[in-house]
Amino acid sequence: MLDRHSIPTLKASESGHQFVVYGDSCSGIAGALHEATFRQVNAAIGALDRPPDFICFLGDEIMGLTTDADELRRQWRHFFGRELAWLDRDAIPLYHATGNHTTYDPMSDKVFRDVMRHLPIDERGGLSYFVRREDLLLVFVDTLDAGAGGEGTVDVVWLDDVLRRQSDARYKLVFGHHPVWPVNGYAGDYQRAIERENGRRFWDALRRHDVLAYFCSHILAFDAQVQAGILQICTAGAATAHRMPPEQEYLHFAQVALDECGLRWQTLDRRGQMREWLRWPWQLPPVSDWSAFTPGAARSLPADCLQNAETASLIVWEINARLAPDTNAQPQTLLCADAEDGALAWLWLGISGVDGRMTALLSPQANRSPHRWLGPALPRDRRFSIQFALHSGLGPGGLLWRWSDGDAWSSMIGASAWGVERLPWSSSWRVGGGGLQELSLKWHRESFALANFL
Repeated sequence: MLDRHSIPTLKASESGHQFVVYGDSCSGIAGALHEATFRQVNAAIGALDRPPDFICFLGDEIMGLTTDADELRRQWRHFFGRELAWLDRDAIPLYHATGNHTTYDPMSDKVFRDVMRHLPIDERGGLSYFVRREDLLLVFVDTLDAGAGGEGTVDVVWLDDVLRRQSDARYKLVFGHHPVWPVNGYAGDYQRAIERENGRRFWDALRRHDVLAYFCSHILAFDAQVQAGILQICTAGAATAHRMPPEQEYLHFAQVALDECGLRWQTLDRRGQMREWLRWPWQLPPVSDWSAFTPGAARSLPADCLQNAETASLIVWEINARLAPDTNAQPQTLLCADAEDGALAWLWLGISGVDGRMTALLSPQANRSPHRWLGPALPRDRRFSIQFALHSGLGPGGLLWRWSDGDAWSSMIGASAWGVERLPWSSSWRVGGGGLQELSLKWHRESFALANFL
């Protein structure tokens, strides 16, 4: 049993904001499978040492998916009247996004409108809306918009208009149910992620209007990644433990602080233990201040520098090279950290395929196939420069790239549920191989202590 006010809260500055985000409880039925686990997660939120300014629920509050409107309303009454009875919603506003368990046909859309009368849902016929809290803009998009195509689509025209009209907001956050970018390899237009062309236009709108982050759920995991400098944070673990692989995921909620220093979050499980944490964006010195990278220099780092739970490590390289002009698909090594006893290299970074894609292979466990991450295609007709980063606090999103200091970071695309936090730091490094010309590397390392984060 968690004691009241026993969990330290990430605190924003006086002019900032701190809030809670979670989703996917699929509850609302007394005595059913998810009621007890949802109660545990809610108890952990109630044990924060400072109440949040507001709470965002990212959809699938109830089991739903019924054609019986009376049953749907009963589930909503149980959700608000019993399962959320601990929350003073007059003091702590609760905002909701639509979900595939709650808004799946015209009847369920109408019920959603009826039970969400406290929300400023747009009257044009959709179920999207926005909230302005002084200098903070919260936009809740319906990722099952019937007018845009149903499940896995968003009305991007409406979103673009809202962001344009609210352009004076200092902080802009968008919330929805479906991810834009695949989480843990769960890809698939419409049902697992927003349809890719609609998603591209959606992300372009976020970029045009300087949105800091998109919060989503749907895939039962916690995942953070960066695409074109914008965070996608997936937090979907409010109750559905039986569908989450225990060796990879856990029931949780995210507690977030946002102020002039950026966005910080801690992911807390149902026992109130912090499992993941990060600050975004990070600030790096210009590449002109980085050091030359040599295999000998790499040996200076401790073996657990990526695995230490009390410290997050950020290690970045700038790679300058020229590719051989031929178009064969033979892999070419940029950077390699060898393992011992004949095991596969724990990190191989190089170029593969006929299109010359930057590729990372991670092999933290002997006798298991490596996990693969893909970055951009690299030019063959000229010398190129690219930056590559490892961040042990970003999970599978912690392998990132950008072209130069002035460009935005993007996570490489993979299908893993873990990242570099599983890797030891090698004492044996290799640079170059396979036809690369004029290869040179610089690097920089920073660490972030959990004690200072709190």
